[in-house]
Amino acid sequence: MVNEIFNTTKEAMDGAIDALKRDYGTLRTGKVNPSILDNITIDYYGSQTGLSQVATILAPDATTINITPWEKHLVGDIEKAISAANIGVNPNNNGESVQLFFPPMTVEQRQESAKGAKGMTDNAKVSMRNIRKSANDKIKKLLKDKEITEDESKKAQDDIQKITDTFVAKADDTFKAKEAEVLKV
Repeated sequence: MVNEIFNTTKEAMDGAIDALKRDYGTLRTGKVNPSILDNITIDYYGSQTGLSQVATILAPDATTINITPWEKHLVGDIEKAISAANIGVNPNNNGESVQLFFPPMTVEQRQESAKGAKGMTDNAKVSMRNIRKSANDKIKKLLKDKEITEDESKKAQDDIQKITDTFVAKADDTFKAKEAEVLKV
């Protein structure tokens, strides 16, 4: 019973780390990443659809993203959606595709990106603490229902804390690596 709680806790915290890494993908670093467009959607036959579902998105070099829709009539919609998303560049429409030309990042932009990564990391840590609280509540319920002893409850809560500490350290390491990547010129 307690081992199930440990396994569930580890899986949930792994999920929090994965979500953190996905969030980092939306940050701009020295080299452009097509995932910066992940949160942009367009109206595609009445439903909001992500750009990657209606177009090929490529980064041919470190400062350019090229978006080629599978249906040419979507070029204008894609251009409007990118303008509305305010990602820091103006889209260029050549009738066939949309290009985004990113200028080199300034020191201030790099620091702002690093600050964004820090905020994302803090959110992941909050998520991990909520997972820890949920696991501890389950342990306390087992104790209340007299399925485990007081000593087993204390040890299980200590183990949950160790798991949490491990994953918080992993989040910090992930942040340090991302921060180094963002700040590197």
